[in-house]
Amino acid sequence: MGKPRPFRFGVQEHRASSAKEWRDKARLAESLGYSTLSLPDHFGDQLGPIAALMSAADATTTLRIGSLVFDNDYRHPVVLAKEAATLDLLSDGRLDFGLGAGWLASDYEQAGIPLDPPGLRIERMTEALTIIKSFFAGGSVSFTGKHYKVDGLEAWPGAVQKPHPPIVLGGGGRRMLSLAAREADIVSVNYKLDEGRVNRKLVRTGFAEATDEKLAWIKEAAGDRLPEIELSVTIFVANVTDDRDVVAGAMAAGLGAEPKDVLEMPHFLIGTIEQIVEDLKARRERFGISYVMVPGEVAESLAPVVERLTGT
Repeated sequence: MGKPRPFRFGVQEHRASSAKEWRDKARLAESLGYSTLSLPDHFGDQLGPIAALMSAADATTTLRIGSLVFDNDYRHPVVLAKEAATLDLLSDGRLDFGLGAGWLASDYEQAGIPLDPPGLRIERMTEALTIIKSFFAGGSVSFTGKHYKVDGLEAWPGAVQKPHPPIVLGGGGRRMLSLAAREADIVSVNYKLDEGRVNRKLVRTGFAEATDEKLAWIKEAAGDRLPEIELSVTIFVANVTDDRDVVAGAMAAGLGAEPKDVLEMPHFLIGTIEQIVEDLKARRERFGISYVMVPGEVAESLAPVVERLTGT
């Protein structure tokens, strides 16, 4: 990987009960040194990402906003491209654009949207990405594929960031990570999501050894552009504690794993501030991951980690 990239941190938020609470969350993230506030794209207990990201941008001055990630199946790519370009324009170029093929089965079931096989969803998303990148560039957009046809659409507004906002793609399977390695600016290394729901089998796909394999796929597909890619991971369990062995032991029992597996999992942060700092350094050395997205509910407790590591 060459010289490691400096650390940066983002906050993954979901909900707020008022406009003031949401704006306060965004301002807190900015004040604590987080680079980005992101939202996922689901139909459950979360805010709608487009409006919420714009509100977060308006409430702050330097905080980047990001989709982690928009589900391609929920919006036609022309519609999404126009919304995303507008977000980039109105945030003064602070958007990170994340796109995914969709995975959460309950979303599809509850909304009555057909959940096609993963390969078909990825194929469709790949076409959508081509359209969206073209839209970001401005001018006339035409595309003919298996799933979409766009004919002479005038793209406006174009994105502020050139050639486009940073593209975030990720996943845990070889096909999706290979696509991300070829097309994305930020590659988010995730669980293998073909289970369609969070369960023990899905979580076990995030173990360190499985992550080594994912990084090998990324390196193979990226080729010469590997140094241009920022590798990212989302933290799903964060626990600042003086007794991480007890916490890890309890979690390991639930996963049918060893405590060591839990402590090395790149999606978990467990321990004292000092232990977490050292774990993140070790993971960057092993995997090359330098961009860490943490849950909003632990943003304050992890702020000392952010202060210690950001930019180093």
